[in-house]
Amino acid sequence: MTFKMMKSLASMITLTLAVSVGCGGTESESENVVESAVGSTVDSAFVSDTEPAGAVPVGTARESVENDEQVTLVGKIGGSQQPFVDGLAAFTIVDPKVPHCSSDEGCPTPWDYCCTMNQVKDNIATVKMVDESGAPVASDAKSLLGVKELSTVVVTGSAKRDSEGNLTVAATKVFVRPGE
Repeated sequence: MTFKMMKSLASMITLTLAVSVGCGGTESESENVVESAVGSTVDSAFVSDTEPAGAVPVGTARESVENDEQVTLVGKIGGSQQPFVDGLAAFTIVDPKVPHCSSDEGCPTPWDYCCTMNQVKDNIATVKMVDESGAPVASDAKSLLGVKELSTVVVTGSAKRDSEGNLTVAATKVFVRPGE
């Protein structure tokens, strides 16, 4: 991994953590809790049961999306060995066109894209789940949304860019593509 790529990834994680410090999460109401296809309980306030139309791949969005623009992105959860942010419903997604590694190639964590890392830097975004007031949700994304590494998700929210061009989406809804 090059120094510039590491710096960009560190900037994305730092931005996500900086925005979230001191913010509290929301508690889900019992009527919002449903069971996902994989058997885990998810919060339907954040999970959409229908896929939104017009989703743009992450790489395309990084080229064209403006600050505060409402976006719908599609991507696979990954981009590092630990794509989920501890204590927050936040994670990174990678453009589906970027091939992830396979265990056949000797990669124990295919979601880190170690075989194609040079393609990740221009095809990654941070997703941060927010409540109605825009506050980050202090919850584990895996259990809140019923996702895991390499799950394909379609997220809807407001785009933010930092000074280095990194893209973060303050998402209000996530659709998890089944079987992907």
